[in-house]
Amino acid sequence: MPGGAGLLPSYEYVPRSPLLFFFTEIATWRQPRDHRYQSMATKVYIVYYSMYGHVEKLAEEIKKGAASVEGVEAKLWQVPETLPEEVLSKMSAPPKSDVPIISTDQLSEADGLLLGFPTRFGMMAAQFKAFLDATGGLWRTQQLAGKPAGIFYSTGSQGGGQETTPLTAITQLVHHGMIFVPIGYTFGAGMFEMEKVKGGSPYGAGTLAGDGSRFPTEVELEQAFHQGKYFATIAKKLKESS
Repeated sequence: MPGGAGLLPSYEYVPRSPLLFFFTEIATWRQPRDHRYQSMATKVYIVYYSMYGHVEKLAEEIKKGAASVEGVEAKLWQVPETLPEEVLSKMSAPPKSDVPIISTDQLSEADGLLLGFPTRFGMMAAQFKAFLDATGGLWRTQQLAGKPAGIFYSTGSQGGGQETTPLTAITQLVHHGMIFVPIGYTFGAGMFEMEKVKGGSPYGAGTLAGDGSRFPTEVELEQAFHQGKYFATIAKKLKESS
């Protein structure tokens, strides 16, 4: 188009060599497979707080379950500790594992979130509540809205919050506009275990710590694995349909 007579500049069409096109496409597809996989993978973050290791055991098994679903990338994260080392020492709390500490901003990277915590008087522990209290920025922008979320937990006894702990935690998900994904009774016969003491409920996987010496049993770990796999399958379907 001559000398500014129009709004659009003129471009000369240059034919592209079919051979050049072929080798360009080959070069693209020869990129590392894991690079392309990571960009397409459904990211499931398992975010937890664990003082004595009970919730962490469940988290590890949940990660295995989630990672067993093809196309899912599962990652463990811890929330920051709020108690000073001096207090933790007096409470005989063991050192934290090397699982990385997550920031609130990193939550929005995930396609799905599984949140785990011990109970304190029938509700989530203060450390996890403090972490969620710091997500105001995500709430204002609704960056977590529409993301699936699940819950797992540990209590001291059978009547110590196996249902009230996840039930009261759902309010956090609601205000963020997240989609709560319970396991319901999809764990099958394991949901009706009556011969042995067992944690967990239709809300999610759980364990009973007792005086602290009891750790997740085989059936509780199986339920945790199931939750991870079940949740990851749903998260993947939601991502693929969006």
